[in-house]
Amino acid sequence: MSAHTSSVIADLAFEPTPFRVRAYSHGRQIADSHRALLVWEPRRVVPMYAVPVADLSAELVTPATAEDLPSRLPPVLGPHVFRRHTTPGQAWSVRAREDVVEQAAFRPSDPDLADHVVLDFAAFEWKEEEEAVIGHPHDPFKRIDIRDSSRHVVVELDGVVLAESSAPRMLAETHLPVRWYLPPSDVHLGLLERSDHRTTCAYKGHASHYSYPAAGRLGRDLAWTYERPLHEAEAVRGCISFYNERVDLLVDGTLQQRPRTMWSLDDRAT
Repeated sequence: MSAHTSSVIADLAFEPTPFRVRAYSHGRQIADSHRALLVWEPRRVVPMYAVPVADLSAELVTPATAEDLPSRLPPVLGPHVFRRHTTPGQAWSVRAREDVVEQAAFRPSDPDLADHVVLDFAAFEWKEEEEAVIGHPHDPFKRIDIRDSSRHVVVELDGVVLAESSAPRMLAETHLPVRWYLPPSDVHLGLLERSDHRTTCAYKGHASHYSYPAAGRLGRDLAWTYERPLHEAEAVRGCISFYNERVDLLVDGTLQQRPRTMWSLDDRAT
């Protein structure tokens, strides 16, 4: 199933969402729809919202400038490269009174989406029903599962033990490596420093990071924690996880292979 879902990334796809979807620009509502769709352009790893044009309270206008796009695109596109479209269609800007958001809308040429316009998630604020949505729209075919574990987990880097726990929490997320979240009492916080780096996960919330200065670049933003997680990730509140792409992770005495992902910074990752 994992291979199958990965194989369809080359296709334009859409799925209805059961939720009322609203978009705001600087606090002003610009879309309100009970008929929104989740749309995956080819090579996009997360969906975007598309709403019927009739459900817009903003105006679609011709962009003032054309986007100068590279001739070659990466194999997959994340949520923050909206202007790089991989299916035929027309880009539009969104005007709400005096505000114009350049190229924040796209109307695919596909006849099944003829009445809809895809909106740039990052350009607006969003709600599903009465709950704010952050990061990107939730993918109904992706989930996170968290389990309490008694496995013995050791985190090392360059022979230095950074954390050791027999009470970890195991977080499995679709298409991502398993992450081990450890109680802060089992992490050698004296070896780490708080970082200014922040990241956002649509399913877990906003994360703050720790660095391990002794490891230089490899140790930068090496670990993270969710201090105010979304309800789906409440079980890992305050726990600390390390990028297993960049540390030596032993689980019950067995050294785990370092996965190769966008967070791999070191030639030793395999």
